[in-house]
Amino acid sequence: MIIYDAKDWGEAIKHFHTSYVIQVLLRRVAYVGGYGVVVTLVDQYVVNVEVPIDGIFFSLLGILLSLLLVFRTNTAYDRFWEGRRQWGSLVNTSRNMAVLLDALLPDSDKTNRLFFARTLSNFALVLKGHLRTGVDMSELAKTDDQDPDALKQYTHIPSRIAALLMRRFQVLKQEGIVGDADLITIRLYHQAFLDITGSCERIRKTPIPFSYSFFIKLFISLYLLLLPLVLVDKYEYFIIVATILAAYALLGVEMIGDEIEDPFGLDCNDLPLNQIAQTIQRNMHEILAVPSTTSVSPKPEINFMKVN
Repeated sequence: MIIYDAKDWGEAIKHFHTSYVIQVLLRRVAYVGGYGVVVTLVDQYVVNVEVPIDGIFFSLLGILLSLLLVFRTNTAYDRFWEGRRQWGSLVNTSRNMAVLLDALLPDSDKTNRLFFARTLSNFALVLKGHLRTGVDMSELAKTDDQDPDALKQYTHIPSRIAALLMRRFQVLKQEGIVGDADLITIRLYHQAFLDITGSCERIRKTPIPFSYSFFIKLFISLYLLLLPLVLVDKYEYFIIVATILAAYALLGVEMIGDEIEDPFGLDCNDLPLNQIAQTIQRNMHEILAVPSTTSVSPKPEINFMKVN
């Protein structure tokens, strides 16, 4: 994710070239602009281009297209914001769980404290990989219950991590460290982990319906193809500039929607899951007062060569 100061226009413009989406957009705008140039030259020097479509009717089509794009962008941003809310809930739930365990576990019980610090940290790292291309076992810390490589045999690793947590809670109950009332509270936090996982999977595995996305893309393509044909007779050479501006606005909004509708990827504007997972890892060890054995720095979030 590109981090910048939204109030600083200069800094925002400075990151203009870092987005692969913008690079693709400019190429497409150049193609549309070239098409506008061809239509204009044909109209001026070859044959008078006339299309039997009224300019007012064409403007109404533009308004309709704008409304569709607004709905498209809002839908995509809702998915992006929902993904951020879920990962914010994961941070809060992990901290609440760690604070409760810090109060329940004796200061001298370094074994259980280290187990929970590492396992809660591993859950965030596992969920990140689960939502992307796969879990990187080298990022996970070894616990006394299971080596990270042993998790490869499971198809849904977040559920396995949650199961290991619940097993250890039951052991603490049997040892008398955790009471029945405490276990009820712990189960609420534990359930939140799997609820967050399910919500993120719902966002990840439920794309915008193909027919809806195809309809908007086809509508934009036809509109940009007809724009210079309908208005070249009236605006002449200025239609080239108008076509470029229209293409930049319409194609840009649609491409932004395509990019942010899956917020868990590695595109420039996707969520910084590496940084969030590292924050959880750092917080777990601090709250439970155990040293962190990992020195892995967050991996780069931006994939400059990918666009949805």
